Amino acid sequence: MTVRPLLQADIPLVVTLQRACFPPPFPEELLWKRAHLERHLELFPAGQLVAVIGERVVGSATNMLMGEEQWMSRNDWETMTGGHMLSAHDPEGTTLFGVDISVSPEFRRQGMGRKLYEARFSLVQSLSLKRYGTATRIPDFASSGCPTIPAYLGEVARGDRTDRTVTPILRMGCMITGFVEEFMEDKESGNGAAILEWRPT
Repeated sequence: MTVRPLLQADIPLVVTLQRACFPPPFPEELLWKRAHLERHLELFPAGQLVAVIGERVVGSATNMLMGEEQWMSRNDWETMTGGHMLSAHDPEGTTLFGVDISVSPEFRRQGMGRKLYEARFSLVQSLSLKRYGTATRIPDFASSGCPTIPAYLGEVARGDRTDRTVTPILRMGCMITGFVEEFMEDKESGNGAAILEWRPT
């Protein structure tokens, strides 16, 4: 398995991958389409990554750059990213923002996610950025019984509770540094998101 930059020829394969990773009832309108991925390549080619085995694309990671004010704003997903076209991308930004990561269901639990995260961290270092950051779903919050998102994330950070999305990112070496209460419509996450970051040593 190799992680490399996304190529134009990979775009149809990534579109197909998204639909395998997020089948119905996940809303179709939230998935990447060809026009979105083509625009991402125009904006920030180095930040668009795929994991391949032979000729098959089995994972992808979409990234953009954010300035300090933008990163610290803790806005909703649409405002932070500029939507599916990533119109909020700042070529002078200091944060590599992880917009999306997708791994084929057939290849999960085989270290592919870690390889994609390691590629992200290497990109932070090669571009001399301050950090890798992301805002991610907290899909086990709604069923947890915790009264608030901060209380829930505190338990996850301490290892007292496991969240199927946040906990694996913590294992990659990221830290929870905040949260957003109204990030996107997402009942499982209470509409919220966890803010995580990784900084080079």
